[in-house]
Amino acid sequence: MRSDLAVEGMTCAACANRIQRKLTRLDGVGDAQVNFATGRATVFHDAEVADIALREAIESLGYLAPAPEDSDHEAAEQAHEAELWRRFVVAAALGLPAMAISMFTALHFDGWEWVVCALVTPVVFWSGWGFHRATWMNIRHGSTTMDTLVSMGTLSAWTWSVVVLVFGVGAAAGETAHVYFETSAVIIALILLGKWFEARAKRRSGDAIRALADLGARTARLEDGTEVALDDLAVGMRFLVRPGEKVATDGVIVDGQSAVDASMVTGEPVPVEVAAGDEVIGATVNTNGSLVVEATRVGADTALAQIIRLVDEAQGSRAEVQRLADRVASVFVPTAIAAAAVTLVAWLTLGHDTDDAFTAAVAVLIIACPCALGLATPLGIMVGTGRGAQLGVIIKGGEILEDTRRVDTVVVDKTGTVTEGHMELVDTLGPAELTRMAASVEGWSEHPIAQAIARSIDEPLAVESFENRPGYGVVGMVDGDEVRVGRRLLFDEVPASVEADAAAAEAQGRTAVLMGRGARAEGVLVVADRVKATSGEAIAALHDQGLSVTLLTGDNRVTAESVGAEVGVDRVIAEVLPDGKAVEIRRLQDEGRRVAMVGDGINDAPALAQADLGIAVGTGTDVAIEASDLTIVTGDLRAVADAIALSRRTLATIKGNLFWAFFYNGVAIPAAALGLLNPMIAAGAMGLSSVFVVTNSLRLRRFAGYRGPSTSGAPS
Repeated sequence: MRSDLAVEGMTCAACANRIQRKLTRLDGVGDAQVNFATGRATVFHDAEVADIALREAIESLGYLAPAPEDSDHEAAEQAHEAELWRRFVVAAALGLPAMAISMFTALHFDGWEWVVCALVTPVVFWSGWGFHRATWMNIRHGSTTMDTLVSMGTLSAWTWSVVVLVFGVGAAAGETAHVYFETSAVIIALILLGKWFEARAKRRSGDAIRALADLGARTARLEDGTEVALDDLAVGMRFLVRPGEKVATDGVIVDGQSAVDASMVTGEPVPVEVAAGDEVIGATVNTNGSLVVEATRVGADTALAQIIRLVDEAQGSRAEVQRLADRVASVFVPTAIAAAAVTLVAWLTLGHDTDDAFTAAVAVLIIACPCALGLATPLGIMVGTGRGAQLGVIIKGGEILEDTRRVDTVVVDKTGTVTEGHMELVDTLGPAELTRMAASVEGWSEHPIAQAIARSIDEPLAVESFENRPGYGVVGMVDGDEVRVGRRLLFDEVPASVEADAAAAEAQGRTAVLMGRGARAEGVLVVADRVKATSGEAIAALHDQGLSVTLLTGDNRVTAESVGAEVGVDRVIAEVLPDGKAVEIRRLQDEGRRVAMVGDGINDAPALAQADLGIAVGTGTDVAIEASDLTIVTGDLRAVADAIALSRRTLATIKGNLFWAFFYNGVAIPAAALGLLNPMIAAGAMGLSSVFVVTNSLRLRRFAGYRGPSTSGAPS
């Protein structure tokens, strides 16, 4: 089973790794993932392992793991951010005058060192208390974190300065040796400022999921006008939705007609026309007409609740690229401490002044803080998956990002994915009055094609003496005329013009239904599963990303090739039985292709599971969605292009974060060891590296996709 635990008190990726190691060593625990950015631990364990045992294991390391009823993650984040700001303000208020006095000889006066000591000491021991407390706690458990480097560097500078001031160690005759009080204060102030920016950005990166949670209505108005809390709404209840109001929960319209704005859930900018019989999603907005809706899903079963759950799980996951960062972070701090010690010894051995040797060693300690490294991956995943949710794209985990990057072939199902998924009358070739008569007769038949024709008129004519002739068609009397609708065999005479119209429709993969009065055919009704208006744009967008697109369907080859030509796919595989779709996917994989499968039906589930990347159209079945890696909430196929583009953009951002984090440490540590960076500059550079990673990740919030205001060219 799975448990999700809130963890408070983590300060860097090393903390997350330490908790993760502790949890995975527990009996009955199969795997554990601890995410520093989200402040959450996800543990997979046997049923006999209680959550309280997991929380006790975390708290034994000195962190907090409150029970769900006691945990308010957003409030805790805000409180932590406010605490960092208070400690920074004190550090800046006391540290700036201390730095000014120390750096400008014009401000020196008798005993100025003692004044600076008095100013800096509260900064070191109050503003920097969090670093020292975490260091002591970690030492007790035989581990180190980023806080260890900050604590050691600032305490070393303060302690050395006190020793110099009190005992005159290192001073030449008649002089006072250099003190580093201001260095400790400035380091703490800069790091607190960087951590405040980091905390603020992390909270902003979670805005997407919080915004989703806030979308839902709080109450529902029943048919009798009674207003009830959303928690009291049950399946089967009917509620009213007036113009401008949110739909309370998922349901089906039983009365009324309107346009529903579903952009906040699906990412589609244009309201969708709905009427009786259509399904609506909770939290969408009714724009003009009044609706009566019967609830079909409530609470945790609603589409919005499932989206929030999937995004939350994705934000707690790890991408494959995180493994390298985890391994580095686990050894980075002790390596940095060793590097600082080697720097100190080397400088002293080479005959440099104690002041210079000490300065270089402290700079190494400060510059080595791996904050940026710890934030690089989780923040990218948080912002990317959050933005995806706003666009109606649900990325189920960080590992999916790697799979998306490798995909070179996209296989799309036809019915319900490229097409609308239901038959409709798309053309009439014959007298308008006869068309109305034929549609009226078809209304008496239960056949799907007959119903598609019947739906083309609003007010059917009266029909008498209806007769269904299986395999041929239907016959009925309308206004005294015998009206026949069906196959050629139903008529004794089919004029050449009618035959030509029917043949032309069938050549395009459509269904031709003949109609006439009496035994003579007079016209053709053309029925088809209409291609979605945006499918062609979607295929072009996939091509724009360098992907090959294959249409896979169980439909006949003529129809499949007609649809494929209309939308511009590269290849058509037709007449495939449901259990053969997975076989076709495997065959493409055997050719060396990395395949993404897009589908919406139960018969697509095996193929979605077989594919390297399964993408479910959210308007389809729950079985297909569960079998997929990515889900698009809307039925717009362009969202598939958005999903792949966003996944690739997110992965590229993460890799960019990791590159610059490694590059920063790779260049800065040797520079500090060589004395090219003093501790204050090192602290500023360390803070800026974290801010860079944060801001680079937040750029994903501006991703617009192919369904944005401008749908031409690459996504913005």
